[in-house]
Amino acid sequence: MRYSLPTKELYIRNRAKFCEAMEKDAVAVFNSNDIMPTNADGIMPFRQNSDLLHLTGIDQEETILLIRPNFPDENLREVLFIRETNELIAVWEGHKFTKEEAREISGIQNVQWLSDFEKALNELAVASNAIYINANEHTRAMLDVETRDDRFSKWCHLKYPNHEYKRAAPVMQLIRTAKSQEEIDMLQKACDITNDGFRRILKFVRPGVNEYEIEAEFIHEFVKQKSRGFAYIPIIASGGDSCILHYIENKKTCKDGDMLLMDVAAEYGNYNADMTRTIPVNGRFSKRQADVYQAVWRVKTEATNMLRPGVVLSEFNKEVGLVMQSELLDLGLIDQTDIKNQASDSQAYKKYFTHNTSHFLGLDVHDVGSFYEPLPEGAVLTVEPGIYIPEENFGIRLEDNIVIQKENNLNLMKDIPLELEEIETLMNE
Repeated sequence: MRYSLPTKELYIRNRAKFCEAMEKDAVAVFNSNDIMPTNADGIMPFRQNSDLLHLTGIDQEETILLIRPNFPDENLREVLFIRETNELIAVWEGHKFTKEEAREISGIQNVQWLSDFEKALNELAVASNAIYINANEHTRAMLDVETRDDRFSKWCHLKYPNHEYKRAAPVMQLIRTAKSQEEIDMLQKACDITNDGFRRILKFVRPGVNEYEIEAEFIHEFVKQKSRGFAYIPIIASGGDSCILHYIENKKTCKDGDMLLMDVAAEYGNYNADMTRTIPVNGRFSKRQADVYQAVWRVKTEATNMLRPGVVLSEFNKEVGLVMQSELLDLGLIDQTDIKNQASDSQAYKKYFTHNTSHFLGLDVHDVGSFYEPLPEGAVLTVEPGIYIPEENFGIRLEDNIVIQKENNLNLMKDIPLELEEIETLMNE
């Protein structure tokens, strides 16, 4: 394992939070993700199920967690099942966790081989009134592929048709939203690696450089520092493509006078940073580029100050839209007539600021959390306003990662260059 794990106490606390929130006469089941195929015998890199990882720290395929908080036999109140290895697997795939290693990582004392799962589940299920089934219930999830959780749900409903079934996802969303200090430390590490990648880029970018070369510089720095790579598919967009929110081709040559928008960040230990910076390819902002950049910077600063425990994110995004509206008026991109004639569901500012300001961040880049409930202290969110002007052939977005605190919020990206003058200075050293 290339990254340093948090201590097992984190996962012990996380399971205790889940047990406190679930019904007591119930058993909960959490499955690892599948290893997904590509073509022929190819496979995608394995990415662990975030809920299972949050509860166990076990970053390995074919893993199952059983939780039954008040079961009479204390040894069966939490059981971890892992894949049994052998010499052939060791030769072809490498080392798999031993029971002792899984016990030390997770803090779960009863670790068994996966082949013993059905017997243990049956013993717990027949003594339980309900079964908690997990699923990906993220509001933006694309659910075209059947997951391991989906297959287990079908099997479980057939085997135990008379049980009541409960959703584990709402409970997991509740306990994952506020981050512990150990999780914040992991996110900080991902942000620090991202910082080093960005500073490397500032010395590399110049007219004539290709977007994919910039992508290569980032991945070199990330992997060198024990990251497994990008937290998400990187956006390296120069010129007019900086107005395309999810431009991922990264194929063009950066030209003199272009702005270069980079939405790219590192992961570390499955925790994800999410950074956007926009810089001038030639190292100097034009007057118009600087004016728009400073407008975005002001919106980001005010939006960050507006985030506090108790804020409802759906309302916050609307309020930030009004701050952006004022900046767009000053830039001459909209006028009072546009505002007067705007529809209630299509505000004038959305012509140039087309997305929300913030989303949750953690084990997933778009992490779990409610846009309609008050934010808890310890939630981690992005703040990422942008202004996109296709008719002027450039867009600017600036994004930091913010820990919500009672007093002053913690910016995990405070060391990543952002000020216009600092960007120009570093690019021209």
